[in-house]
Amino acid sequence: MAKKVVVGMSGGVDSSVAAYLLKEQGYDVIGVTMQIWQSEEQAILEDNGGCCGLSAVDDARRVAQTLGIPYYVMNFKDEFKKAVIDYFTEEYLHGRTPNPCIACNRFVKWESLLTRSLSIGADYIATGHYARIEKLENGRYTIRNSVTAEKDQTYVLYNLTQDQLARTLMPVGDYHKDQIRKIAEEIGLKRVAHKHDSQDICFIPDHDYAGFLEKEAGDRVPGPGNFVSTSGVILGRHLGITHYTVGQRKGLGLAMGHPVFVKEIRPESNEVVIGEEKDVLSFTVIFTHVNAMEDEKLDTQKTYLGKIRYAHRGTPCKIEKISDDRYAAHFEEEVRAATPGQALVLYDGDLIAGGGVIEA
Repeated sequence: MAKKVVVGMSGGVDSSVAAYLLKEQGYDVIGVTMQIWQSEEQAILEDNGGCCGLSAVDDARRVAQTLGIPYYVMNFKDEFKKAVIDYFTEEYLHGRTPNPCIACNRFVKWESLLTRSLSIGADYIATGHYARIEKLENGRYTIRNSVTAEKDQTYVLYNLTQDQLARTLMPVGDYHKDQIRKIAEEIGLKRVAHKHDSQDICFIPDHDYAGFLEKEAGDRVPGPGNFVSTSGVILGRHLGITHYTVGQRKGLGLAMGHPVFVKEIRPESNEVVIGEEKDVLSFTVIFTHVNAMEDEKLDTQKTYLGKIRYAHRGTPCKIEKISDDRYAAHFEEEVRAATPGQALVLYDGDLIAGGGVIEA
């Protein structure tokens, strides 16, 4: 009897071809789009590019019909609100810069979808991520880089659990993007074959973060405050701490005569600390909420490649344990703008060793 797999279908080319590849491999494939939009207004906004908007449903349904697989829309509105939107809002209110895609992957696309899928008899869930899951000799599961570095999406998957990894398939990780588009054309999925990748945060398609936060948090959003130097000198007024992130240079509205950067955000005093370029460079990054993949814990003797953001090429580092769930990563070269709230992901070669949330 064929193993049953639920494929999360976003209406894009990657998840569409993932469903096709798994069907070709003999799996009993079911297509599912996750309804996460909070209102009809948002659904319409997402119609032109959101990963789970109305156009995603239309495109995914057409793909499922072409492939001859059953297709459903599952409502995860409440789960998404709690795990992603509320988290995103609270992080900004506390002066941190969240990564909603990582939260969505861990708690919605995997935890919620996997639980629902298992309840209907599925053996696995699958996605169109450019990554590969690997079972190691020690019995643990980890994530291996995809074959194409330019589309590698492992960074946003570092927080998945062992049970989630054991029940996940990622067939697209063995292909280059142009190969995936070619397969889509060959099997008659011309509508999605050259569809643009979604680049935005799906629930803020208009890029107006400040407006979104004001709508979500209302009076809790901090108002204007002071820009201050590292020595405490007041340099000017800022629009509110939710408008800024560590390392930011543009859009500060400060006439300093030379480039300056956001060094720190202080929600307790409603201050944004401004520094020079050297002030946003560091050899050491503190991180917490660690998820170890390769082994049960991180190896303090090993040199890892640490990535402090999705687009970071990675810098070699060693790990020091400070307390039960608090580590320091000591880098061989200075890293720029390690941002509280973002993820530090550690690689052992092309495998994820683990990662955590940057504290400082």
